[in-house]
Amino acid sequence: MKRIATLLVLLVAVLQVQAELSLDSCRHLALRHNKDLLIAQQKVKAAKSMKKAAFTQYLPNISANGAYLWNEKNFSLLGEDKLLPVGTKMADGSFGFTADQVSNNWTMVNGSPVPLDADGAPFNPKTNPEKIQWKNYAYIPEEEFEVDMENVFVGSIMLTQPIFMGGKIIEMNRIAKFTEQIAEAKLDGQTSEVLLQTDAAYWRVVSLKNKEKLAQSYVDLLKKMDSDMEKTIAFGVATKSDGLSVKVKLNEAQMTLVKVQNGLGLSKMALSQLCGLPLDSVYSLADEDIDPLVEKVDPVLDVEGAIDNRYEISALKNKVDIAESNRKIMISRFLPNAGLTAGYIVSNPSMFNGVQNEFDGMWQVGVAVNIPLFHFGERFHTLQAAKVEKKIAEYELEEAREKIKLDISQASFKITEADRKVVLTKTNKEQAEENLRFATVGFESGVVEPTVLMQAQTAWLKANSEDIDARIDQRLCEVYLLKAIGNLK
Repeated sequence: MKRIATLLVLLVAVLQVQAELSLDSCRHLALRHNKDLLIAQQKVKAAKSMKKAAFTQYLPNISANGAYLWNEKNFSLLGEDKLLPVGTKMADGSFGFTADQVSNNWTMVNGSPVPLDADGAPFNPKTNPEKIQWKNYAYIPEEEFEVDMENVFVGSIMLTQPIFMGGKIIEMNRIAKFTEQIAEAKLDGQTSEVLLQTDAAYWRVVSLKNKEKLAQSYVDLLKKMDSDMEKTIAFGVATKSDGLSVKVKLNEAQMTLVKVQNGLGLSKMALSQLCGLPLDSVYSLADEDIDPLVEKVDPVLDVEGAIDNRYEISALKNKVDIAESNRKIMISRFLPNAGLTAGYIVSNPSMFNGVQNEFDGMWQVGVAVNIPLFHFGERFHTLQAAKVEKKIAEYELEEAREKIKLDISQASFKITEADRKVVLTKTNKEQAEENLRFATVGFESGVVEPTVLMQAQTAWLKANSEDIDARIDQRLCEVYLLKAIGNLK
């Protein structure tokens, strides 16, 4: 529904391009067209995605791995064929032999039989087993202990679940949330900046349009006076010098009109560019006839509430929160980490029932713990740096509050001054119009010099121009105040 409403607003605005544009339609068009604003919107989307990504750190990580290895040679557990003597398991469980299993001769020493070596000397078979002359051997060929490792396949599916990470994951999620809020605050700031630029361009066009009408009226006055001067010169009432003075004024007025028209054309092109319209668009503005004077009351502002409403303060508060989370992350580096692992491992060759060229595997479950012991003070220093960064962010927040408070006060003073200026210029305009009326009547009656009438016309032009500037400045000051208190949205 929101998209449909936006499209309808744009459609109406486009249809009005040939007729009339209101301030609201210009704002809507500018918000849709501004590239910086579109970039800020994309940054908000990116921050939201990063926030979702940070949340996944709470969840288990499941991965599958596989590998293949080709080996030039097989593995062999024996370097050559082996002969193993055939003995007897003794009563104590050790390996031994009986007299009929060896070829050694025996003798009695201290009443106990002792085997003799090849030289006829008695020996202890436990300390000199190499002198035993076995009758029977088990033959073990080398090739039987070769392992076919030419083609090796390994695969696994593993699950890793963090159990305790010292608070890192919690703070990472907090940082992602604060980053999203900063992106949204910057979007609000960019929106208010676009609206300010649009309003300024809109009212600039309105101002120049009214000044164009004023300049045209001034030219018409001088043309009429020039025509009257030609008649009075013909009757000998005025001199040619008076006529030339009027013509000079008329030429100056026409040049001023041309400059105003050129400025109006450029200002309309600037407004069209902001709104994303063709630069040669032909349109009028809904507020070209400036509203009648409205008496204003000095605004009573909740300055502290207005300061908290500014997007800069919101962003800096989040920056302080991020610095605090970074500090906690630095603390978590001193704490142990624990995680659960589980998975299934498969391999070929299989080692579970001898060495066989077939796929076989097993399940694994375990807990891994890492306890930091010594780090030469590196983690302590990074913790100190994180504390300093937080302190810097707090100072920046305090400074921003002071500057924004000054900005709001200045905007408040300016709007009060603008309101008073409108009242004064209105009075000056009325007096200038009355003076011009008397001067015109006097000139037509022949009792007022042409120079006096031209002075009255100049004063009238100046008073009307100042009135237009005051009214436009009044509206712009309202916009500046709304931006200062964070309500230009």
